[in-house]
Amino acid sequence: MSILGKILGGIFGRKKPEAAPRPAPSATAPQPAPAPTPSPSASPPPNPGQPGAAGLGTSPQPQDVDVAAMLDAMNDEAGQRLNWRTSIVDLMKLVGMESSLAERRELADELGYDGDKGDTAAMNMWLHRQVLTRIRENGGQLPADLAD
Repeated sequence: MSILGKILGGIFGRKKPEAAPRPAPSATAPQPAPAPTPSPSASPPPNPGQPGAAGLGTSPQPQDVDVAAMLDAMNDEAGQRLNWRTSIVDLMKLVGMESSLAERRELADELGYDGDKGDTAAMNMWLHRQVLTRIRENGGQLPADLAD
């Protein structure tokens, strides 16, 4: 899996806590009506596995996920305070990844960084902006004050 994939998986792969446990259905609960049977002339809905179907080869994308709130909650539970809003190193640590220079250089290669990888400050700032952009592209909601 790619470094970016691990970051996104560390964010979007987490389940949101449910507000309250759902009660078990009772024996007297009304049963939902069966779904209507389509007429023979009606075309079936597209199957993502069939050629020509929308989204071929892609998985459903998360939508409207409040990533800032999720990361802040993870940060509150972390053993140390991490500044994920400005630091790619802290963002990677927060989602449980290694944040070594080698990992960041691999991420830079993956995302197409063409600057000097010896200038780690510039590379890290670029990586952070790119990762935030990818989070947004995958349905993550982030505050406007975070760099694009």
